[in-house]
Amino acid sequence: MHGGLELADIFREHGESYRTKHGAHHPLHHHKAMRAIEVCRTAALGGHIDSCDTCGETRISYNSCRNRHCPKCQCLPKERWLEKRKEDLLPIGYFHVVFTLPQELRPIALRNQEIVYNILFKAASQTLIELSKDAKYLGADIGVTAVLHTWSQTLIDHPHVHCLVTGGGLSPDQQKWISSRKRFFLPERVMAALFRGKFLDALKKAYEKEQLTFCGTISPLAFPGAFNGLLSKLYRTNWIVHCKAPFGGPGQVLDYLGRYTHRVALSNQRLLRLHNEQVTFAYQDRQDDNKRKVMTLSVEEFMRRFLLHILPPGFVKIRHYGLLSTCHRNTKLKKAQHLLGADLEKTEESDTVSYQELLLRLTGLDLNVCPHCQQGTMIPMQALMPRSAHPPTSYTRLSG
Repeated sequence: MHGGLELADIFREHGESYRTKHGAHHPLHHHKAMRAIEVCRTAALGGHIDSCDTCGETRISYNSCRNRHCPKCQCLPKERWLEKRKEDLLPIGYFHVVFTLPQELRPIALRNQEIVYNILFKAASQTLIELSKDAKYLGADIGVTAVLHTWSQTLIDHPHVHCLVTGGGLSPDQQKWISSRKRFFLPERVMAALFRGKFLDALKKAYEKEQLTFCGTISPLAFPGAFNGLLSKLYRTNWIVHCKAPFGGPGQVLDYLGRYTHRVALSNQRLLRLHNEQVTFAYQDRQDDNKRKVMTLSVEEFMRRFLLHILPPGFVKIRHYGLLSTCHRNTKLKKAQHLLGADLEKTEESDTVSYQELLLRLTGLDLNVCPHCQQGTMIPMQALMPRSAHPPTSYTRLSG
């Protein structure tokens, strides 16, 4: 288990000064996310005391913040989500398609996150579904799970959508399964051109409805001449869509989903050092054969970059389309499973499984067994009420 520097340590030590200096420029949900990460698994959120019925050893456990941007709170929600997805898997190959916004659109996306990210989802999913239905390519109704990521390895804003796509789909009459080619799904250049057209068309409509905000360095785009000039330039630009080799089977699909669905902008494992108001962290350089490198930023710049990736309240970052959409899961998806001979047993409702049971299943660690004598059972003895009045600098972090 990671026991070194954590994001919460940085926020606890420097969050208050950052908010004092820059807080007026951040929306309320940024402040809430920072606060949640600072108090996660501390006395501020309360908890409980357990005692061993054999040796008398006591253990204090503090509650988690459960914020989706907290690096420490994603493991169990991810596993619960993956358990549910097992019922949707088909015994086929899956493709990994990534749609990326051009650099010129990133400042607009930052200032209009909900609108632009929704357009990104819609343009990417419609591109995949429409081309797949075209008899020239596949002529079938596919399934898509899409996951939004907004960051690069160095925490720069880099909006893109990872799509897990079924390697085939239902025929128009839903009477047979049509498989794609084993190593090829759809032409990348065709996907990129259609994605570009759909995205820019939707962005232009949002502009015409005055739904977009332009401030700071992009304030000139509020004028039609400048905005239309940017659109014209982007129509002439080659957009980037990558379609990666298919996965081998359901096990690899779940492994992929586990790596991407509940990831936050930066994990605690990548943090190396906090010293002299500078943060050092590891990253993979995508431009240099994914070599592991180290970057050092001032605390202020590090926090600024991390906060770029706090999503708007209630924004759904994992979405399903086609066969996997909610409205088709019990009809078209079931039909596809039947045609493919998929005998999938209904999994246990993961929402009803306690976190102790889930942790035991995942790691073999039984929280009910006394960590000291290894013989007794830890019995709940006392609930600890939240101590939210304490300032962030005085929080006691739960060790381990």
